[in-house]
Amino acid sequence: MKPRKRDMYRFPWSMNDNPIGWLEITDTCNIYCKGCYRQNLTGHRPLDEVKKDVDFFKEWRKCDNISIAGGEPLIYPDILDLVAYIRQQGMKPLILTNGVALTPELTRELKKAGALGFTFHIDSSQRRPGHFGKTEAELCEVRQYYAEMVAEVGGMFASFGATIYHSNLHQIPDIVAWANKNIDIVHGLVFITYRGVPEDEAIVYAVGDTQVDALDDLSYASANPDEIDIKSTDVYSVIKEQYPHYETCAYLGGSVSHESIKWLIGVQIGAKGGHMYGSLGPKTMEIAQVAYHLLNGSYFAYTHSHKIGKKLFFMGLFDKHIRKAFRAFMSDLVRHPGRLFRPIYVQSIGIVQAPDVLEDGRADMCDSCPDMTVWDGKLVNSCRMDEFRLYGTFITVQKGVQLKSALKPQTPPPPPPNP
Repeated sequence: MKPRKRDMYRFPWSMNDNPIGWLEITDTCNIYCKGCYRQNLTGHRPLDEVKKDVDFFKEWRKCDNISIAGGEPLIYPDILDLVAYIRQQGMKPLILTNGVALTPELTRELKKAGALGFTFHIDSSQRRPGHFGKTEAELCEVRQYYAEMVAEVGGMFASFGATIYHSNLHQIPDIVAWANKNIDIVHGLVFITYRGVPEDEAIVYAVGDTQVDALDDLSYASANPDEIDIKSTDVYSVIKEQYPHYETCAYLGGSVSHESIKWLIGVQIGAKGGHMYGSLGPKTMEIAQVAYHLLNGSYFAYTHSHKIGKKLFFMGLFDKHIRKAFRAFMSDLVRHPGRLFRPIYVQSIGIVQAPDVLEDGRADMCDSCPDMTVWDGKLVNSCRMDEFRLYGTFITVQKGVQLKSALKPQTPPPPPPNP
């Protein structure tokens, strides 16, 4: 039970025409997440410096939205000014947060400043105050709290991400069930498979011809290769087995392996209360991406509203998946005629797998990576930016090679004083 690339739409994104810019504003955080890609080396970045990155994305990336990341963006002292600046540049600010610092008052202030909304990272591996050791089903109470907070303000995007380990892989259906039930206030889900730098006696990590202590220096090092072998297709299978209405419509492949699927996107169709009818097909996604680009000059990844209405079913003229969803909807109306007056929503499920170290030592990254950030005037993969911060470049992987003595990481500049 695996998706096939030939049955999906390959997103047409590229380095210079991509809907997303990944903006790193701080590496300070208020909780700990296993396998985090970012170490606390420099603290909060100056606002003027961050604004230059926004200008860079506007000039060289044609972004539709800016993903504000960290660290924890909500503890950044100039978050409101930054959100307003991004909106002034004609892009949508989306805040990636663990939610701990979010309050109803701050939510309203962020909306007023121009924020599109939030993607909340909540999963069972986090040391979240009062919730450490909870199952994914138990954590749906926390997800509900933030979904309702955002919905109360209104007009904002709310999606929920989780890192997937072997310990919670089988719990994914609990998160999907919760999201389906709350499709009116939950725009989407994102499942990120746990990746890391593998430890192996035959593997040598190097910068140039000099060995480095990657396993000691990088926060995403893993002592157990068996922890980092979950694929996007594994997550797909777990969802599909329990929710037959779910199907994927679009993907991004790997930068090296022709087989890998790094981004796997499905968009479900349903109504409040968990009444799910089907999923979008590749034709609908292709038409939506091309039309948006023609009208706005950029592709899109996030939208303000997911209340799409029954007009969506007209896409069944082109899309067999929509036709199937329409038949399920009509069948439901026969049994429950009152549901004719319920709004129809779409809800995305994104699955991300990156990066992987292949047997020959090459790193298989996301082809046309949507989450590239700015480092020293260049676009680099955000999930590996700490390699630049520590060594000035990507590390490479070599097998069975004798190298020079270990190179020590560069000393980062001291963090600016926090106000």
